[in-house]
Amino acid sequence: QVQLVESGGELVQAGGSLRLSCVASGRTFVRFRMGWFRQAPGKEREFVAALTWSGGSTYYAYYTNSVKGRFTISRDNAKNTVYLQMNSLKPEDTAVYYCAADLADSGRYYSTEEYDYWGHGTQVTVSS
Repeated sequence: QVQLVESGGELVQAGGSLRLSCVASGRTFVRFRMGWFRQAPGKEREFVAALTWSGGSTYYAYYTNSVKGRFTISRDNAKNTVYLQMNSLKPEDTAVYYCAADLADSGRYYSTEEYDYWGHGTQVTVSS
């Protein structure tokens, strides 16, 4: 079992920044693919970013097009924590943000179906 707990979501003005955190517990964290997804009201949950282990201390990051250049995913294995730094926030970034863990590190990093564990989410609201 893996438990994921997100934090850091809040109300922020457009153009502002937030850093989301997700703490994982229950199993060794290093080799998991970790992802961030978001879900806006009335919409499906969508991929935001993922960080995939490629051996040693190397990870590859993936982003959905709408956040490239604004969001950065990172992790601190010593703290079992993955972060999502969000800059230049826009009202369309408003959503509940979820952290997810893919134990098998499968190919489809963008698909919710590939992730085994999910957090309960943290609300991000960007006002115009």
